[in-house]
Amino acid sequence: MSAAPPSPPPCEVAWFSALCDDDYEFLGVSDPALASSFEHCRDIALAAEAGGFDNLLLPSGYALGIDTLAFAGGIAPMLKRMRLLAAIRCGEMWPPQLARQLITLDQMLGGRLAVNIISSDMPGEALASGPRYRRTVELMALLRALMSGQGVDHAGEFWRLTLEPPRIRTVSGRAPQFYFGGLSDDAREAAAEGADVYLMWPDTLPAVREIIADLRRRAAARGRTLRFGYRVHVVVRETETEARAAAERLLSRLDDATGAAIRGRSLDSTSVGVRRQAELREGASGDGYAEANLWTGIGRARSGAGAAIVGDPDQVLAKLNAYRAEGIEAFILSGYPHLAECDLFARHVLPRLDHGPLG
Repeated sequence: MSAAPPSPPPCEVAWFSALCDDDYEFLGVSDPALASSFEHCRDIALAAEAGGFDNLLLPSGYALGIDTLAFAGGIAPMLKRMRLLAAIRCGEMWPPQLARQLITLDQMLGGRLAVNIISSDMPGEALASGPRYRRTVELMALLRALMSGQGVDHAGEFWRLTLEPPRIRTVSGRAPQFYFGGLSDDAREAAAEGADVYLMWPDTLPAVREIIADLRRRAAARGRTLRFGYRVHVVVRETETEARAAAERLLSRLDDATGAAIRGRSLDSTSVGVRRQAELREGASGDGYAEANLWTGIGRARSGAGAAIVGDPDQVLAKLNAYRAEGIEAFILSGYPHLAECDLFARHVLPRLDHGPLG
């Protein structure tokens, strides 16, 4: 009799605070009550901590919403347990000053800070993929050294720095974990070179399996290892029928022109990852499902992560565990409206997941 396969390790489960004006009752229909503000995003953060989530992604955008690091500093004293995953856009800030800000946030959070490295173009900039990701690798190396208490003598393509580290230190004395995503070859090479957790957007299980295998090979060639995360929306209800109806309701007031305009406004609207989300949507069944319980309708009204796990609590749990079996150790979830879906997931699914913050 063969032995049962080993159980996957506990997974980190994060929620999403809609700093970038990404909160709706009906996708594509603006609602002033759900627009990004300190009060609204604070309420999402406090609900996620009360619901038992391990981490909270604070996204970053220029044209929409409130500032990530300023919000992180405001919410940090209100959180007692949950981590913050603060997104930063490479090139927006001088690396030594950014290192000091992030160390300060880590201290305010008692060591519960992680950093989401974003390689998108900055506002007003159009930089080719290769240089953008080379800048990303440089920034990760500089931040990792300065936040670990090491001086730098760096003559790179984008920064030339010779200086000692700041006096202040993170709680652990080390740099926090760097989460990073991107599907292009340049992005995968950057992840293998400098990231700790490689994040992917929704995709089918076979595609997830292939991406993980590829990134593991790239990291191993550098003597490194990666952990893997998955960014996806959720729609969970007591029955599958109710969940599918709730998903369809989200799109009930969206017209194609509005959806196209929303997708086109994003700074990364032409990236390989965004194209893959479009392919997933175009290859889905008539009702929008790319595979069991993976619904691509979300992508009709947003440029980034464009699919949701839709189903009853057992189905959503089974889907998450299927990703865990492939090697996913961190989930970043969201739903519309974020406060309501946060509560539903926290009540129906989260207590049944073996979860905890990534060590």
